Amino acid sequence: MSNNNNNNEQIIKDDLSKTHIIDKPIVSELKNSFLEYAMSVIVARALPDARDGFKPVHRRVLYAAYGLGMRPTSAYKKSARLVGEVIGKYHPHGDSAVYETMVRMAQDFSMRYMLMDGHGNFGSIDGDSAAAMRYTEIRMSRVAETMLTDIDKNTVDFVDNYDGSESEPVVLPSLFPNLLANGTGGIAVGMATNIPPHNLGELVAAIKMVATNPECTIDEIKTVLKGPDFPTKAQIVGLKGIDDYFKTGRGSVIMRAKYTYTTNESTGKSTIIFHEIPYQVNKTSLINRIVELVEDKDNPERALTGISDLRDESSREGIRIVIETKRDVSPEVLVNQLFKKTQLQTSFPVNMLALVNNEPKLLNIKEALTIYLDHQLDVLTKRVKFDLDAASSRKHILLGLDIASKNIDKVIKIIRNANDDVEAINDLVKSFPLDEKQAKAIMEMRLKALNRLESNKITDEINTLANEINHFNVLLSDRNEQINDIITRLETLNKRYGDARLTEINGDVNIDITDEDLIKPTDILLTLSNRGYIKRLPVDTYRNQRRGGVGVIGASTYEDDDVSRIVVANTHKDILIFTNKGKVYRVRGHQFPVGSRTAKGYPAFEVIPSIERDEKVITLLPIEQYEANQYLFFATKQGTVKKTSLSEYVSIMANGKRCISFKNEEDRLIDVIHINENDEILLSASNGQVVRFNSELVRPMGRTAAGVRGIRLRDKEELIDITSSNAGEFLLSIGVNGVGKLTPISEYRMTNRGTGGTKTIKVTNKTGSLAATKAVNQTDEVLIITNKNKVIRFSVDEIREAGRNTQGVKLVNLDDGDKVRDVAIFKRELMSEEEASTPKASTTNEQNVTE
Repeated sequence: MSNNNNNNEQIIKDDLSKTHIIDKPIVSELKNSFLEYAMSVIVARALPDARDGFKPVHRRVLYAAYGLGMRPTSAYKKSARLVGEVIGKYHPHGDSAVYETMVRMAQDFSMRYMLMDGHGNFGSIDGDSAAAMRYTEIRMSRVAETMLTDIDKNTVDFVDNYDGSESEPVVLPSLFPNLLANGTGGIAVGMATNIPPHNLGELVAAIKMVATNPECTIDEIKTVLKGPDFPTKAQIVGLKGIDDYFKTGRGSVIMRAKYTYTTNESTGKSTIIFHEIPYQVNKTSLINRIVELVEDKDNPERALTGISDLRDESSREGIRIVIETKRDVSPEVLVNQLFKKTQLQTSFPVNMLALVNNEPKLLNIKEALTIYLDHQLDVLTKRVKFDLDAASSRKHILLGLDIASKNIDKVIKIIRNANDDVEAINDLVKSFPLDEKQAKAIMEMRLKALNRLESNKITDEINTLANEINHFNVLLSDRNEQINDIITRLETLNKRYGDARLTEINGDVNIDITDEDLIKPTDILLTLSNRGYIKRLPVDTYRNQRRGGVGVIGASTYEDDDVSRIVVANTHKDILIFTNKGKVYRVRGHQFPVGSRTAKGYPAFEVIPSIERDEKVITLLPIEQYEANQYLFFATKQGTVKKTSLSEYVSIMANGKRCISFKNEEDRLIDVIHINENDEILLSASNGQVVRFNSELVRPMGRTAAGVRGIRLRDKEELIDITSSNAGEFLLSIGVNGVGKLTPISEYRMTNRGTGGTKTIKVTNKTGSLAATKAVNQTDEVLIITNKNKVIRFSVDEIREAGRNTQGVKLVNLDDGDKVRDVAIFKRELMSEEEASTPKASTTNEQNVTE
């Protein structure tokens, strides 16, 4: 036992004596080792060479296929054969990585121009894997063959492979502009590359532009090279991403699926068909994502609620994802939701990083084109020199043969008399103006070259070679000729393999999908209570009823509250909100919270966070456009009016703006209407009087002005409503007891502002004080809301015309103690088809009200 221990100790000592210990800080060693590793990944694995657009593994796959004779015209060979060749000679890494590279080069949904021609199962856009390499077969594509043209003419440098037993090209000649035509992607250490594919025809045009005009700008290049062209087609929306990477090498290109849809008018359902999807999107994952969103009941903000059916009908003919919508779902809004929440819209982050002189460099589009062009010029120079040397050498030999054919008898005699080949060659050199190479060629000359026909062929070939040599010399000395040669080759390449653009570029599309884009433009009702509670309802919440009906419950309110205002608006329009403190706020229609018909609503501060707690909302005003020749017309309880240009309200910040000042603390804003330049104004007082005057009598004032007198009021009288002639040709006057009448506006005489007005309704105990006056047309709809929050809706043409100084007819039957609170008018086209087909009440049933 002790002998074994002694032997082990001796072995350890011997090993230690052979060990070389380096005394070095570990930080320094780690730094150097990591840098060596990083550079190895960057240069030898992850980043493409800017000249041919290939990473080493792609280049080795093509060169190995070239060596195995796997040409486009040859028979397919097993993929495993090529994988073995690659890893055995050039790429000492895993076979699966090499096979995956080959597979991608053979996928028409991955490569814009395929470099390998696969036979068998090479995967699908659904994410299915390719069959094992032992089952599939492969060969080079025709495009790939052009990338190796002239590689045997010393056009590129070669280096030893990993074990020194073979040599491999550093770069391919690559007439095909692969870096930009097919693009590439890769993640190195601390950097990544992601270059999109482009259309070959556009690239050729851009290369021609750079070649013939080196001073051309990127903007000029953009006129022929439009942007990426993806194999899965689809569309690019917006131009900013393209502009960015063209100029800087970095940018984000937004891709969107293409679709069509049809709507069945009888059912209200739509069918949306997506037939092209963005590049690098997995179709199965996309569909699964849509299903998840449809089934997500726990998160209504994220869920897709408008889809009733989803089918994948894709086939060999192409993509076909079919979505059936529910009834009355807007297909445009649903598509916007899909764009925002799924990969039907996605981005391609461009980062044009490539190796230039073995160093990573970020390239803009012109730099990438210039590097390709410089590489082709270098390849052309080396190819021409190789061909020149070959032609010169061949001509030199032919000149010797020509001398021999003209002196054949003497040549034969010299050769016959010589003791050996060496002596014959020496004698030929001494006897004729020949060198040793020419003499050797003469020694190897066949007897058939002695006849006159062969002699003529030699002469013709010498002349041909002389012309070729002259052409080669011109090419080497004239850059313009070199450019022309490259352009000619590129145009030939484009004729063979070029095609039309696949990806549509749409620069006019809004890229940023807002919440509003996800909401269908819909007409809505907004209700406002005395305590400032607001809610939004669909416009068809209240069914069309007969005039004189009792109505339906419109809203629940708190005990000391009631509904004060009801407004017709739209989800995609601005709503100006005016308060008792003379301020105005702006909210989009869809931003109002939705409530049920009987809900109390939401406090104003939930709609307008910046509103003060003691600030009360007075009225809501829908706005279409902010035009300078249109105005807001203000009216206060004490009869003051003011006109301000609508253009002053284009920019309203979150904190609101001052819109009017009051002459005393008792006054308050009662309403604001939107008018045109020459509209007539009708002001109504609680005593039943109406003042009609032209709006031109009120000069435009600033936002903070207090205004001028609009109507003369006596004690305890107050202004209760304001309307304008552009709203209709009749004036609908309604008392608080539900009695109303319809009178042509022309019956009200025009006066100056500030007068007492003329009577619009005979105020009695039956009618009560005047509640509202609205300018209407006979095709309009009326919505009346009461203090007890009952709502009745009917058509204006159910009310017969009456004179100014009459009481009218019963419009709504009220319970004891109930009063008319507000009236809203909206257009007949807002009715549903079902309502429009409902017969109207007969006007013969009117209840005339008398004293």
